Amino acid sequence: MNAPVLVVGATGHLGMRVVRALAASGKTVRALVREGTDPGPLQKQGVEIAPGNMLDPSSLDKALDGARALVTTAIGYSARKPGDTLASVDDQGNRNLVDAARRAKLGRFVFTSILTCDQARDVPHFWQKKLIEDYLEASGVPFVALRPGAFLNVYWWAKDLQKGRLNAMGSATQKWTQIDPDDVARCLALAVDEPRALGKRIDLGTDRPISAQEIAGILSGLMGRQITVRAMPAGLMFGVMGLFNPRMRDFGAMIRYFMKGTYIADTTEQAKLFGPVPRIEDSLRRVLQEAHLIGGAQA
Repeated sequence: MNAPVLVVGATGHLGMRVVRALAASGKTVRALVREGTDPGPLQKQGVEIAPGNMLDPSSLDKALDGARALVTTAIGYSARKPGDTLASVDDQGNRNLVDAARRAKLGRFVFTSILTCDQARDVPHFWQKKLIEDYLEASGVPFVALRPGAFLNVYWWAKDLQKGRLNAMGSATQKWTQIDPDDVARCLALAVDEPRALGKRIDLGTDRPISAQEIAGILSGLMGRQITVRAMPAGLMFGVMGLFNPRMRDFGAMIRYFMKGTYIADTTEQAKLFGPVPRIEDSLRRVLQEAHLIGGAQA
């Protein structure tokens, strides 16, 4: 049996897609699964389960024993479980993971970062990614950091789309990079073996940045109905909530950062290392199909 690739965050929205992409390429997959998470869906796919937690260094040593590489998509700032925070998972947890990889003399550490995180000191969860990239580089562990743009997640839009509208965060006309999570997962899986990616921080996106207004136009054509945009200013969305909730302050800072117009991927390296950059029209078609909002085979 091939030495496994350890996936951290394997039960998450992106991680489960990484598991599928790795398995489809013939790799043996091992998943770090913390207590309280059901490993059943992963086991049904033939994934090896490694009980553990990013905050428990000894469990990471066991999970990495015999592994050839690691892909991590884990995040704490989304607070999926009690105790998940930016400080615990995204900072200390990632540092623990890097340290364990160094002890294991791991061959490749593939880190899911965020587009232009090194320019976004005022967005806490962006800047934290930059800090871990730096920690990885300083550790000497062979690494690749992929920096995707904002995820196209039609499940967040589905109810509104069925009513013929699309909510825009901050502005209907400001353009920024967005990407299908399946395309991110494909690149993460390819980065495990791509020798030219080693030591690089690589932007991921589609063929062009796009505004909510433009997305609505494409969706209108794909769905065969008029989709209108409702812009929701960042102050309205996060201002009051941010007074009491650090996560909402963080997301508000992110939207204000998007409004600067600098959240745009340079996809030159992406095309060189991982193949043709997806067209935004094709990406939107796939996410609509996945959500069963239009017909056609799921990508």
